[in-house]
Parts: sequence; C-alpha cells; structure tokens
Amino acid sequence: MSATPADAQVILQLFELRRETEMRKARDWFAAQFHPQSVDEIMNTVMAFGSDSNRYFRMVTSYWEMAATMVKHGAVNEELFLDTAAEMFFIFAKIHPYLEGFREKMGSPDAMKNVETLINKSEASKKKLEVFKQRIERIRAAAAAASQKK
Repeated sequence: MSATPADAQVILQLFELRRETEMRKARDWFAAQFHPQSVDEIMNTVMAFGSDSNRYFRMVTSYWEMAATMVKHGAVNEELFLDTAAEMFFIFAKIHPYLEGFREKMGSPDAMKNVETLINKSEASKKKLEVFKQRIERIRAAAAAASQKK
C-alpha cells in the first residue's frame, strides 16, 4: 500500500515531537553520552530513579516504541516510516546487544518488542540495523582511542 498524505502528516508530527526541548536533550544524551557496554550499565541507568539519565533513557526508548507500535497497527505506512526513522535504528543498535539480558533483569519481556518486530520484518531493515551497529562500534573504538591518548 502506498503512503498517503495522512501518513506523511503523522511522520511530520513525529518529527515535531522530537524537537520538543526535553526530548531534544534526551536524544542528545542518548546519542552523545549513553554508550552502554553491558546489561549492567543499562540497568544502572534505568535504576537511577530521579536522574536525568533515567528520564532520558525512558523518553527516547518509549518514544520509538510508541512510534513503532503505530506502524505495527497500521496507523502509519511502514515503508515511509522506516525510510524516515534512522534514529530508531541508531538507538536500537545501541541497546540491541544487551536487550535480552535487560528484558530478563527488568522482568519485562516486551521491552522494545515493537521496535524489534518492525526491524526484523524485512531483510532491508535488518541490514540497516547492522550498518548502525557497525557505526556504533567505530564510534566506541574512536572514543576509547581518544581517552587513552589523554
């Protein structure tokens, strides 16, 4: 099914929500400061109740889970959404290696399940996720090298 002007409107509204001041701070934190290396690092963030990191983690992950849920239920054209949701792949790539352990420790088997389901629906999306995972590994390696030079 082709995307409609209504689908485009929803995509634009989702974009506008990402520009909200606190959401922008949360997205900046997730991109620039949140570099989990283990399930325990994610758990430390999630369990730091009242902290900005806890709030930012929840804001970003729940935003993308909500958006993926709308797509899953047919409220937004899937192809259009996936073509415009690079950030969803980026955040999922950061937590993907630790997702099963996170779900287990949180007792939340459905955490990020709609994002995961949407990404796993097509080979193209799976490949896109792999590209983001590789990019994140390059960023981690560069950050580690830079910190060793100091």
